[in-house]
Amino acid sequence: MIFALYLSPDDYQQGSTVRIMYIHVPSAWLSMLTFFIMTIYSIVALAFKIPFGFIVNSAVAPIGATFTFICLFTGSLWGKPMWGTWWVWDARLTSVAVLFIIYLIIIFFRRSFSNLDVGEKITAIFIIVSSINLPIIKFSVVWWNTLHQPASISKFSSPSIDSSFMMPLITMTISFTCIGLLIAIIRIKAEILDRKDKI
Repeated sequence: MIFALYLSPDDYQQGSTVRIMYIHVPSAWLSMLTFFIMTIYSIVALAFKIPFGFIVNSAVAPIGATFTFICLFTGSLWGKPMWGTWWVWDARLTSVAVLFIIYLIIIFFRRSFSNLDVGEKITAIFIIVSSINLPIIKFSVVWWNTLHQPASISKFSSPSIDSSFMMPLITMTISFTCIGLLIAIIRIKAEILDRKDKI
């Protein structure tokens, strides 16, 4: 984190505000990765009747919501000096905001049912249906004319970002992923213990 936030160079156009990228991009990555994982576990839980999928969804939804909020917040901080405004109804920004709302619905939705099993199944179906938002987020900068820049890193082309920014970005992304994974493991274990206590 010190490497990314203090030792990495300023951008010739963005200056020191480019450092927001080292928080914003990993948070965006984890917000989508978390929901993708929840979608997979929802399918597994419903198709094979494996309750662990519901446990994972319950445990990691707040993590996904947190990273999505950080993504939106840092995006606003980054957008103000770059675009001259805190927020625009851009396709990418709007679809990420929708993802945040979806996370909040998931967190509160399953608890609104008196029958937990029914609530978790309906929530899993909602997650699967809502996963249509993931490709919209990913390809919004391609499908529509947006202010948000396209992906700087693509497996089909050379990176459009200099290595002096690439290395800290990769470092921060790996660090954020490890932190997210650790928190997820802790929360999953806590969720399992909580359910055992209620039996």
